[in-house]
Order: sequence, then C-alpha cells, then structure tokens
Amino acid sequence: MTDDTTFAAAESRLTPADFERVRALIHQHAGINLPPSKRTMVFSRLSRRLRDTGHDSFEAYLNGVGGPGSGEWQSFVNALTTNLTSFFREAYHFPVLEQFLKNRADPGRPASIWCAAASTGEEPYSLAITALEALGPRAGTRIFASDIDTNVLATARRGVYPLAAVESLDAGLRQRYFLRGVRDNAGFVRVRPELAALITFSQVNLSSGDWPFREPFDVIFCRNVMIYFDAQVKSAVLERMHRALRPGGLLFVGHSENFTDRRDLFQLEGKTVYRRVG
Repeated sequence: MTDDTTFAAAESRLTPADFERVRALIHQHAGINLPPSKRTMVFSRLSRRLRDTGHDSFEAYLNGVGGPGSGEWQSFVNALTTNLTSFFREAYHFPVLEQFLKNRADPGRPASIWCAAASTGEEPYSLAITALEALGPRAGTRIFASDIDTNVLATARRGVYPLAAVESLDAGLRQRYFLRGVRDNAGFVRVRPELAALITFSQVNLSSGDWPFREPFDVIFCRNVMIYFDAQVKSAVLERMHRALRPGGLLFVGHSENFTDRRDLFQLEGKTVYRRVG
C-alpha cells in the first residue's frame, strides 16, 4: 500500500460526524469558519493530539475536549489556528503607520497600538520598531499584542528568532533592535530589552465580547485574521473594533480583506487601511 493510500485510509477515521463536531466547536468558541476543504488539514493536525493524549479515535478525543476551561481545549484551539508571519510583512503598511504616528493631533499623549494577531511576535516587534523610529524612546508608545494561540504567544514573549528571520532588514535596524547570539546561541537573535518593553502580550479571543481594554487605541493591526470568520462573526468583530478605536484611528487589515460593506464603521483610507467613522 502506498503512503498516499495509507494516509487516505487513516484519514477516513475522521468521520463526517467527527469533522462536523470539530467545525462546530471551533466556530462556537473561536469564531473560526472551517470549510469542508480543510478536512485534510484538520485530520493532520488533530492526529497529533490523538497520539499525545492516547485516544484511539477522533470521537473519543472530541468527547474529551470539552470546551473553554477543560485541560485539552487550548491545545485543540492551538492545533487548528494558522500562523504565518514575518518581520515587516506587507511592508507598505509601515510607512503609513509611521506618518500617522508623527502627525497625530494630540502628540503629548502616548500612542497606543493593538496588534490583534501577534502570532510568534514578528508583527508586534515590527510595530514597536516603527514607533521607536517615528517617535523615539521617550514617547511612551504602548503596544498590546494578542493572539488566541498560547503556543505562539510563548514564542513571541521570548523574542528569539533565527538569524535568517532578520537578514532582510536594514543593517541599522538589526543593530539597533536585535542582539546577535554567540556560542550556543549562534545563528539566533534576540530582540533588545528596550524594544520588548513597549509590548504587553496577552491571550484574546476576537470572537468573544470580553476584550480586556479600558482605553481605546489609536491604531489596530488585524491582518489576515477575519478571512477565517464568517460574515456574522466578522461583522460583530468589526463593530467591537470600531468601539476599541479612538475617533480618527486606523485599522490595518490583510491584503485580501475588504470591509467596504461596513462604510458605517470604517472608510477606506489607503491600501487595506481603514479610518474609523464617527
């Protein structure tokens, strides 16, 4: 039997009923809409959880997942989230952010930025670099970085990356904001403490209404996240983000996301950049 045939036979153990349970669970508690085309991905990722938890079927595993608060729930969510990021990804956004920060109407107040999909940290650290380059270290810029996946948040907090991850950056930025590893840490870099100090990392479920913010933000980066939400969840998240932004604040989204159907909340300002209405 070929490897492909073996894989297909094993995948058949993920029954249609099991797959629908997975889709319902992740949608109900995380807002993620898994289309039927994701069945192979679900099988691949959850098979590892079956092995790690000692279950011999997807049905038995799903019976043990429970929901938020159960021991396996976070591992279930972590397994099904997608994380693709890099430093200064979709680079055209960062000059827009820099100009916005420099031209704010109330420069005496520290700027506040929410990175709503922090992943492994490259994006929030890119935001922090941009803020420091634009405003300097004395401006007191605050960056709140969140994700639903606790594994990627742990990596982000460490702030350690392969040297290859920063090789495309300007040499001056690498020198100012990263420490190069030596001996056992050769081939890696760590973000400098003054960069890390700008950022607070925390877990936030975007589909939940319980966001831990007391003050609105000047800027929200939420890129390539809402493509995983259905129309109802996306609309609810946009309404909450509208409330989480200061008047005139900017929402940066991914290259394939378009929210012109919510002109009551946001007006298009530039390439996938929206300004809060009202």
